[in-house]
Amino acid sequence: MTTTGTELPAQHGAEAHVENSGHLHSAIRKNFWRFLPVLTLAFIVNYMDRICIGFGAMSMNRDLGITPLQFGFASGVLFIGYCLCEIPSNLALYHVGARRWLARIMITWGLVAAANAFVSGPVSLYVARFMLGVTEAGFFPGAAFLLSTWFPAQYRARALAWLSLAVPVSSVIGGPISGLLLQSIHRWLGLAGWQWMFIIEGLPACLLGFVILKLITDNPQDAHWLSVEEHRALISALASEPKKEVRSSIKAALIDRRVLILTGIQFGFVLGSYGIALWLPQILGQYDLSIVTIGSLSTIPYLFAAIGMLVWARFADHSGGLLRNLIGACACAVIGLVLSVVDRALTPALIGLTIAMVGVTSARAIFWAIPAKFLSGAGAAAGFAFINSIGALGGFFGPVLMGWLRQVTGSFTAGILAMGGVLFVSGLLGLTLAHDTSRNPKARG
Repeated sequence: MTTTGTELPAQHGAEAHVENSGHLHSAIRKNFWRFLPVLTLAFIVNYMDRICIGFGAMSMNRDLGITPLQFGFASGVLFIGYCLCEIPSNLALYHVGARRWLARIMITWGLVAAANAFVSGPVSLYVARFMLGVTEAGFFPGAAFLLSTWFPAQYRARALAWLSLAVPVSSVIGGPISGLLLQSIHRWLGLAGWQWMFIIEGLPACLLGFVILKLITDNPQDAHWLSVEEHRALISALASEPKKEVRSSIKAALIDRRVLILTGIQFGFVLGSYGIALWLPQILGQYDLSIVTIGSLSTIPYLFAAIGMLVWARFADHSGGLLRNLIGACACAVIGLVLSVVDRALTPALIGLTIAMVGVTSARAIFWAIPAKFLSGAGAAAGFAFINSIGALGGFFGPVLMGWLRQVTGSFTAGILAMGGVLFVSGLLGLTLAHDTSRNPKARG
């Protein structure tokens, strides 16, 4: 059979494309195992340190004489410190390098988390929680920014989903651990169970900080674990992404309309998620269950959320409709919260809360793949931090709003419905952003 002059180059081009694709997949797989296990484990410890106060409250509030409103404020004030330091922290990460800065964050937050064991009343608890927010500011957006520089767009949502997996997994692990610590370690060396809980769950962050220093590399050009072919394929894939009509400057990123809308969306689902997560042990405590049982039952929503998030993020990557999937996840959360208060029996309430957690957790994973589509360089570092810092204020208002409504109404129903209302607004903002991007195809998510 005779081969024409035009067929052979086409065949060679196809073979080269297949070979390059194979090298890229191999590079992504190696990057996954290099970055995701340690970053996800770090975020698991991070999230456990944030929410373990919900379990500690079951005895700490009584020991220290803390009211529901004071507990809500203490739970949320972490996010004030977080918000104030988020942008400076991420800009420092951009200039100092992710490896050293993420390690610094982990070591200092681990020490402060353990120091929460020595609070003596509401005021000292406020200070300790505020400082926890200051020291951990920048971790998640910094990690998300780092992954966006190592994973091409078609892999980004899945990489961020594995990082976000830390949120439900931390609750699956943290609930039983916190329950056991509270029940089994009491007055050892003169410290109460809730004090040992803070110490034992806080110090692992310090150790992980040193692991980060060993494993993380700042720049894809320095990926010594990749072969020459894999390195070339990765750099080529990152360089060939469509040019971002943004926002590589800090000022341009912070005034971009899409950044502001994404900030509002983030505020809504953070408010809803923390409003429920930090009060979940006490919500379950209404049913006269033991601390260990509460710890075990609290894992159910997060176990399903972990599975649902990975499946949903994979679908979002393949479908290419990040905004549509984000809106759908917010809607799922709203439906779940409403269902959780329709029937106040334990089983229907737990099913509703589980559906809500699937929605909120999936929204978080999908969400962080969107700003990377139009932010780059210093603008990406500042934009990611701005979205996360202002959005993280929802983590202050959610617990406080739940605490206030709990104190005023004597039940959790009004608070849960309020969380659902805020998540509904996040969905509406998602529709607004989808309308904007439909008019500007270059920004389409």
